[in-house]
Amino acid sequence: MAESDEEKVAGRLHGEQFEPEQEENILARLVYMLLIAVMISLAQTVLGAATVLQFVVMLISNKQPNERLADFGTDLGIWIAKAARFQTAASNVKPWPWTELD
Repeated sequence: MAESDEEKVAGRLHGEQFEPEQEENILARLVYMLLIAVMISLAQTVLGAATVLQFVVMLISNKQPNERLADFGTDLGIWIAKAARFQTAASNVKPWPWTELD
C-alpha cells in the first residue's frame, strides 16, 4: 500500500534521525546556529519567490499548480523545520548540508 503525502512528510520530519555520538563544543554550536540562521533567512526569501512563481503558474494554467514547484516547497518546508529543531535544541542533528537531505 502506497503512503499518502502526509505520511511521507511526517516520516521525513519525525522519522529516525541519528543523533551525534559526541556532544559538541557550545561555541561550535553557536557558529552552526549563526550559519543556519543565515540559511533560514535565505530559505524564506526563496520560499517567497517560489510562492509568487507558483501563483503566476496557477494564473496561467487555469488554477493548476506546478507539481515540481509544490514538491520543492514541501522539501524546503521540511528543511526549515529541521533547521528550527536544531536552532531550538529540540534536536542535535544538523540540517543539510551537514546531513543528508533525504
